[in-house]
Amino acid sequence: MDGNASTTDGAALLKARYGIDVMGTAVTDALVPLLDRRVTRRYRAESVPDALLDALLACAQSAPSKSDLQQYSVVVLRDAEKIGRIAGWIGTMDWIAQAPVFLIWCGDMRRGQRICETHGMAHANNNLDTAVDGALAMAHFMAAAEAAGLGTCPISYVRNHIEKVSPLLGLPPGVYPIAGLTLGWPDGRRPTSMRLPQSVVVHRERYQDAALPAELAAYDERRAAREPIAPASLKNIDVHGPKPRATWSENAARQLSVPERFGFAAWLRTRGFDLA
Repeated sequence: MDGNASTTDGAALLKARYGIDVMGTAVTDALVPLLDRRVTRRYRAESVPDALLDALLACAQSAPSKSDLQQYSVVVLRDAEKIGRIAGWIGTMDWIAQAPVFLIWCGDMRRGQRICETHGMAHANNNLDTAVDGALAMAHFMAAAEAAGLGTCPISYVRNHIEKVSPLLGLPPGVYPIAGLTLGWPDGRRPTSMRLPQSVVVHRERYQDAALPAELAAYDERRAAREPIAPASLKNIDVHGPKPRATWSENAARQLSVPERFGFAAWLRTRGFDLA
């Protein structure tokens, strides 16, 4: 079975996800939609009803939250002009402008500061714990959206343009974008993205990566056979130069070797966050 297949067979779904046979894994019917999850980068010209969107947001708010502090906010965009401006700043993701809804998930320290002020106390936790609450809520929203037949695609690149996205959304000090999320009715499905094997990602009792070089080589070979890195997808060509072929791990190294969002921490400091 290849990565494009759609099936309720657990073993086939696991093979599509990892590129290898996975034995001894119990996949129940309830787990099938999560194993078969794909990002959506093409959307039909069809709106998402407000009532459904509100239900999905309620699912997001059902996510766990650190100490029940609920330190996040979400800005829902339906204005095509605003969505188009963000898509234009990013420049390489045309599906953002195509989506009928674009949500910006934000870490929100401001609400906690105002709560402390209300009770005459100083706010002493000007940190990025807020990012965890926001990420958990977004993940719940994505699972709920796909259960309802909708498609999503997270967009981390909004942080690359934080100095423009934040004023566009009217974000005050203490609130910052974690990620964007496109939402709409899918126009087709993408292939299953192959993931690293559990032997690399999952550690039993203690961290151990002695076998990483061999595991990466095998993973690179599987990925190249099914979804080779296209020359247009090579990262940081201006730094490392073009080449006809690259493995997944080499492309990851090309990306990780160049600082991203270089001014992000500096911007957060100007908005009241205490960073070492």
